[in-house]
Amino acid sequence: MEFSTATLKALVDLARKGEGRTRPNPPVGAFVLDAQGVVVGKGYHRRAGMNHAEVEAIADWKKRNPKVAAHTLLVTLEPCSRPGRVGACTDAIIAAEIPRVVYLCRDPNPKNRDKAKRTLAHHGIECRHLKFAPAEELIRPFAKHVTTGMPYVTVKLAMSLDGRIADSCGDARWVSSEKSRKRTGELRERVDAIMVGGETVRRDNPSLLPHGKANPHLVRVVVSKSGKLPPDAQVFSDGKNETLVYRDAVEAVRDLGRRGMMHVLCEGGLKLATSLAESGLVDEWLTVLCPKVIGTRRIGEAVVFGGGKTEDVFVCSRA
Repeated sequence: MEFSTATLKALVDLARKGEGRTRPNPPVGAFVLDAQGVVVGKGYHRRAGMNHAEVEAIADWKKRNPKVAAHTLLVTLEPCSRPGRVGACTDAIIAAEIPRVVYLCRDPNPKNRDKAKRTLAHHGIECRHLKFAPAEELIRPFAKHVTTGMPYVTVKLAMSLDGRIADSCGDARWVSSEKSRKRTGELRERVDAIMVGGETVRRDNPSLLPHGKANPHLVRVVVSKSGKLPPDAQVFSDGKNETLVYRDAVEAVRDLGRRGMMHVLCEGGLKLATSLAESGLVDEWLTVLCPKVIGTRRIGEAVVFGGGKTEDVFVCSRA
């Protein structure tokens, strides 16, 4: 059985629904397919402590299509073969008598890699790895954390065409467009922690929360060498997600890794981003290039190009 690119992408998109909520586990999606390759059951890992994707997909198949024979379990990551907070996925697959398993990524944890294949083969279940780049991209934060103990760090900066991230008065609101800010808010839903510098908190008073669906697992992080931060800032007074304060960026990243954070998004400012970069801690740069020139003007007076029709451009680069 061959799988279309559309099917594989749909599976990764399903897995992404759990991003930012599964730590210390990775986000995973699973499909149960019949002999013709039709999806008859699907599931994803919603959060740590809940059923893994394979168990969810098997339950969905048995609930919605109990009379249809399962031919293949397609999953974004090699199934776990030992019980943790929930049972081992290989046990569930064996019990469901699914004859074939295909996974898009090998387990990056050397302690677990390829164990599922051996376990399932012992029970006569075919098991193979089908490499798919978007699935590997999905688990980059998990892979880094499980192999190094450090989180995957993404730095996001918005800048004008003349390379400014703020005006001459230090005002950074709003270099990017409302549409780009919404996209950043969506990104916040998929990470474990949001990090900013103390000056960003003092000047902008951000909430550092997703713009759409709330993520109660998200941790807000402020790095301030002086430690002088307004107690009435949103990150301290809104009664919402936990906020941690550090004096040093490097120690912040290390401690977040010890706390199990897999993906940290740094949103500002430039000094903080530079400190992380010089320490070799940045894994990914997300640059929002905005069609305006600030020069010596205030942001509100910046010259905008394209008659308001030109969109901001997102540029992603990895270390």
